[in-house]
Amino acid sequence: MTNRERAMNILHYKPVDRMPAVHFGYWRELLIEWAEQGKISMDLAMAIGDGNDADRELDKIIGWDFNWYSCRSAKRGLMPNFGYKVLETLPDGIQRVQNSSGLIEKIKPGNQSIPSEDDYLLKDRKAFEELYLPKMQFTPERIDLEFWKNFNDTRPQDVPVGLHLGSVLGEIRNMTSVVGMSYLLYDEDEDLFAEIVDTYAEMQYQCVKAVLETGAKFDFAHYWEDICFKNGPLIAPSMFDELCAKHYKKRNDLCHEYGIDIISLDCDGVTEALLPTWFNNGVNTMFPIEVGVWGDQFEPARKKFGNGMLGVGGMDKIAFRKDKAAVDAEIERMARLASMGGFIPCPDHRLMPGSKFELVQYYAEEIKKIKL
Repeated sequence: MTNRERAMNILHYKPVDRMPAVHFGYWRELLIEWAEQGKISMDLAMAIGDGNDADRELDKIIGWDFNWYSCRSAKRGLMPNFGYKVLETLPDGIQRVQNSSGLIEKIKPGNQSIPSEDDYLLKDRKAFEELYLPKMQFTPERIDLEFWKNFNDTRPQDVPVGLHLGSVLGEIRNMTSVVGMSYLLYDEDEDLFAEIVDTYAEMQYQCVKAVLETGAKFDFAHYWEDICFKNGPLIAPSMFDELCAKHYKKRNDLCHEYGIDIISLDCDGVTEALLPTWFNNGVNTMFPIEVGVWGDQFEPARKKFGNGMLGVGGMDKIAFRKDKAAVDAEIERMARLASMGGFIPCPDHRLMPGSKFELVQYYAEEIKKIKL
């Protein structure tokens, strides 16, 4: 069987010959660490991106079958974006920068961790209508017709490939910051915030529609949200449902019309309170099911929603910084979850600095031995 067949069969409760060894990429700092340790070349470390040739070359070295995060999409963000500007460099070397979404951040050059939010442009209706609204319109330039016309002949055939559906709220949060989103929702202009969400969502729906109309074929569809943290959602679940449910349903119904029935969503943190909005409106696959300090989230979700709730992820990647016993414990836990069906083990996010190369190799080999 191909890895594409293995993955799709598992998520449709069909037989497979073995479990695929699936991952979700790496922090760049880890790849540099491995290169400095002589495990891989520095050229390979610097060339790796999700699902590209370099990524697949490293798969062969480690023993992975594929990177789950192999998705394609239209140009579905702000267009044109704001560009990247260094606004000032502070005495300690920290830079204040304006990123492509118009968010002002403080970053430490060379560090890939999430930067701190310092300020933002999208504060009121004037800023929305003058700065953002023109960048949120659907235009034909968002669709590379030549690329999509040839997509079915050029896409990998041996691994699952997804259509990226974009985001309903996560990318808006990236524009406003968590603080700015909170002010707009609760203190400033709730109607304006709803208009921002609706405008951006409609543009992304039109992008998805235009791609599907080209005849391009996909194995699954995927959202990115990241709208939760370690204590739960960054927005009241009732408000999230009111703002976002209709947009998930509209986009997911469109996918169903084109035969896409696996729809996954990436949200870090504790997602339990938002799962009903996602699941009731067509999202059926949790990914990457971050473990964190709160423990497993997949088994409770499966018990609540039944076999229609699928999963890719859930393996606590921290084990790769520890020892073989910690990795064995995770493999044993993954085997138990896999026995429920509709679940593919995968590290619960990008592998972080300090992950031990030999332990990752060991996991990739052993996970294939899970009995289904």
